[in-house]
Amino acid sequence: MVRTDEIIAILDKGSVIDSAIFQEFLQKNEKKKMLNLSKGDFKSIVITDHQHYLSPLASGTLVKRLS
Repeated sequence: MVRTDEIIAILDKGSVIDSAIFQEFLQKNEKKKMLNLSKGDFKSIVITDHQHYLSPLASGTLVKRLS
């Protein structure tokens, strides 16, 4: 569980997997932990101040659950 006020961004895997900008972001933030919450492939990435989460849920599903 992640508090909604901690979430900076929810990104779809398809939009960031080949992104040079996102790869640069990960390099600059490599001190932050990357926690894989999916048992297989992840569908989205949740960015917080302290950690990045690989989620098995699609970004649209996560956004709907925030409401």
